[in-house]
Amino acid sequence: MTLNFSNINTLWSSIIVETLAKLGLKDAVISPGSRSTPLTLAFAQNNLINSIPILDERSASFFALGLSKKNKIPTVLVCTSGTAGANFYPAIIEAKYSNIPLIILTADRPPELRNCHAGQTINQVNLYGNYPNWYTELSLPSIDLERLFYLRQNIVYSWEKSYFPCGGIVHINIPFREPLAPICELEISKEKKTFIYQQLFANFTPINHSFEKYNLDLREYLKLWQTFSKGIIIAGVDSPDNPQLYSEVIAFLSQSLNFPVLGEALSPVRNFSHINNNLIINYDVILRNPENANNLIPKIVILFGEYPTSKQLRSWLTEHKIKTYIITIFHDNLDALHSNSIHLRINPENLIQYLKNIEKKISSTYLSQWLSIDDKITINLNQIIAKKEEIFEAKVPWILSQYLPEKTPIFIANSMSVRYAEFFWQKNNHQIQTYFSRGTNGIDGTLSTALGIAYQNKPTILLTGDLALLHDTNGFLINQYFEGSLTIILINNNGGGIFEMLPIADYQTLFEKYFATPQFIDFANLTQTYNVNYKQINNWQQLQYLLTNLPKKGINLWEIKTNRKTDTIWLKENLFNLLT
Repeated sequence: MTLNFSNINTLWSSIIVETLAKLGLKDAVISPGSRSTPLTLAFAQNNLINSIPILDERSASFFALGLSKKNKIPTVLVCTSGTAGANFYPAIIEAKYSNIPLIILTADRPPELRNCHAGQTINQVNLYGNYPNWYTELSLPSIDLERLFYLRQNIVYSWEKSYFPCGGIVHINIPFREPLAPICELEISKEKKTFIYQQLFANFTPINHSFEKYNLDLREYLKLWQTFSKGIIIAGVDSPDNPQLYSEVIAFLSQSLNFPVLGEALSPVRNFSHINNNLIINYDVILRNPENANNLIPKIVILFGEYPTSKQLRSWLTEHKIKTYIITIFHDNLDALHSNSIHLRINPENLIQYLKNIEKKISSTYLSQWLSIDDKITINLNQIIAKKEEIFEAKVPWILSQYLPEKTPIFIANSMSVRYAEFFWQKNNHQIQTYFSRGTNGIDGTLSTALGIAYQNKPTILLTGDLALLHDTNGFLINQYFEGSLTIILINNNGGGIFEMLPIADYQTLFEKYFATPQFIDFANLTQTYNVNYKQINNWQQLQYLLTNLPKKGINLWEIKTNRKTDTIWLKENLFNLLT
């Protein structure tokens, strides 16, 4: 029997954990503390749940976020009372806007110890405001059977609310009185224990959640779309459950409508390019040419997921306010451009049933224009980058897209890492699994999120800049418990390269100190502190060889030193002139 009848707190906590285990919970991330002792013991003693201890709550929360991104089911976070739970806040905000399911269990002091300066006590009621899908504070623990039913049902509902109306946060605040340790205080017969367990769990049926409810009939929309000769499909920022089927659906729709597909680097479509002959990846450069921008204005836009990172594309779409159909499974408003839009809330993978019988259109001059310009830019770009032997940032995603082993998971950090990827990540057939945190686009928790994705996974890559990595170095503290392989490809340009692209870069007296913020860290020494393997990449041949022989276990850091100022000059002089 998995219930612990030592005292009221151990029984209460073990029912919480047993219910979660039966619902399908696989992982719990636990930070140390006194008030959460009953919860920690209950998770640690349940063999169906993998309990992972992480010292820093901020790192723990992003690690859990990464696990949920990978596994597509909730991860539980546990912490003690006081400011411990406040350290979860940045990850909670990211999970909210990325629709990632997380269940937060914060232990708390009982009511009589609040508002009287008892140690390690803050107001934890509704601590995360409107970010959770659902919040509740449980009653104080009790052994009354009706209260145990109440407890179980609240946990069941919490699991459901982490999925619906879409993936997100559930926060359960759990007050405990002493004793917190498993001190034996209850005398309950074996028969009574069996009776309680059977009452709670004998007829328990786990919930099978899916997004099949998003099954809108699109036949009328398809008929309408076919009446347009000039339209574009945008494969935007999206993380589907089945990347290949997702890419096939977009390709099939493109072929049926003769619309080009503008493929963001954070969409699967660039990594399944053999499926789609109408894929455009250089749209940012294409639209920098005024003649192209004017000639290629579409009549309709079909957007999968969120708009791409490209500011050029967003400005072009904003200027013309084109009728836009946004296809998503989420209930959020994804129209950041405030365009003439309508959301079609359907699982994109369900589109295949409508596309099989659709009559395909004849060839399109409009599509040919896009493809011809895109091919020219790709040829010019590949010639320029292939010739350049010096180390520079733009070549890193260019090489990764061509040399990463098939189906490699990669987490691409925010700021310049994701922007260079959008510019230079090439079409490939490697089925690379791309992960990202574009809910709020911050650098919070970059390392910890990548470690969560890599945990018990195949060899995984993190592509990041130096500031994003330094912002989360406590993530390395999991090294002693880490199972799997994460290779960090660190672009070290000693500062915030993204700010070099902004007008503030012209104000040099303030720029370096307050915006670029160089840190002058010796990463070889830093990795020794955390017992992380280190290599410095000195040439492209070395990187290409290492990518074909990724480490099978442990945390590894490969440092590529670049110059952000010369890289910015190169970007402006070359990328933006590829059509000339």
